[in-house]
Amino acid sequence: YGEALVRGYRDEHDLDVRVARIFNTYGPRMRLDDGRVIPNFMRQALTGEELTVYGDGEQTRSFCYVSDLIDGLVALLESDVAEPVNIGSPDERTINELADEVLEVTGSDSGITYEELPPQDPQVRQPDIAKAREDLGWEPQVSLREGLTQSLSYFRTEV
Repeated sequence: YGEALVRGYRDEHDLDVRVARIFNTYGPRMRLDDGRVIPNFMRQALTGEELTVYGDGEQTRSFCYVSDLIDGLVALLESDVAEPVNIGSPDERTINELADEVLEVTGSDSGITYEELPPQDPQVRQPDIAKAREDLGWEPQVSLREGLTQSLSYFRTEV
């Protein structure tokens, strides 16, 4: 709906606009209580709590480090692309893999506990960034492990 409003406003007022579809982004300065999986896992791992995984943990997500997101947004802003562009990471991981990665990066010996999957939770969430690659010459550069490692000191100060 928001994209349709922007297009309508653009057409009515002859404006130069860009539409970015932002996918899961993480990094320093995230609130630990915002309900997102990476801050939840980091808080739990750093405080010795068990990491809470919903469902069997085989559902997939992809995570884009904040500096990559900013680079993608700047590339879109500086382009003449009028269509929506997905900005995110295509590096798809299971939630179980993410939990293991967080435990390794934090050095935590927390365990993992499984709870019921919330209704309507998608099994796969991964952006198609072909347009960003082709039209903007952009793709994420920071690996999940590198981004988690770069975020660790911030999360440590927040727990």
